[in-house]
Amino acid sequence: MTPLSYWIYFHVAVVMLLGVEYLLHLAVPDIHRKAIYATVLWVSAALGLAAILSRTYHVVGTTQYLAGYALEQALSLDNLFVFLLLFRLFRIPAGKQPRVLFWGVAGAIVMRGAFIAGGIGLLNRFHWIGYAFGAILLIAAVRLLKPENLDADLTKPPGWIAWLTRWRPISENQQHFFVVEDGRRMATVLLLALVAVELTDVVFALDSIPAVLSITRVPFLAYTSNIMAVMGLRSLYVLLAAMLSKLRFLHFGLAAVLAFAAVKMLAADWVEIGPVVSLVVIAGLIGVTVGASLLARRS
Repeated sequence: MTPLSYWIYFHVAVVMLLGVEYLLHLAVPDIHRKAIYATVLWVSAALGLAAILSRTYHVVGTTQYLAGYALEQALSLDNLFVFLLLFRLFRIPAGKQPRVLFWGVAGAIVMRGAFIAGGIGLLNRFHWIGYAFGAILLIAAVRLLKPENLDADLTKPPGWIAWLTRWRPISENQQHFFVVEDGRRMATVLLLALVAVELTDVVFALDSIPAVLSITRVPFLAYTSNIMAVMGLRSLYVLLAAMLSKLRFLHFGLAAVLAFAAVKMLAADWVEIGPVVSLVVIAGLIGVTVGASLLARRS
């Protein structure tokens, strides 16, 4: 049982790191340099947390945390494809995208915590839920074999946006989430983008939460590994947005990672795959597909 103080210290540390990142935002004008510093900050914090956890959870628990962190970071790459499509759809300029992602990640922290608590509760209460989670991961792996189409027609908005626009006018303002125009308080395109990001994270959580629970059933390790990966997602998006369309084989690696997590969960009653093996497999699959993508582009 993880002491309550651990949960409090972790969230205090996250808030302090957000404060440091905000100071970086004010001090560094260049958006890409800012993203590099923020990425180094969150990766260093994630590894520092692993060192702290080793005192309580020892080698096994620390490796589970690192494997969960690597798994969520790998799956987050697929989130970035969808974020890129959403920002193109809503025509959100690069300078405004980090703001949308900031509030999107804030909402994701609450949702991921609730999903992890619910998932562990179900697994502890109903053994067969593990097989259901494994099936969900297999379906997600098959779905990932078809990559996102970054050249899709984005001139037509999704149906829910058209319906919302007919029901209530939407401002084209991209400075605020709500504005007052012609005496009326109106939502903006920036708010619609935020709602879309939040809904997207709910969908991705249905894949990533069962995946991390295939690594560890310790709530604190599952939660902290997930949150630390998500917190670095905003700066990672800025760095990789220009490269996403060049990683042509990445979706195969992500599909293989999800398939591995599914097999690990489905075979848990007969075969125990340790966290070290999980960490090596996840890093190897992503490394091979990213390397193959870069080599293919170079040739």
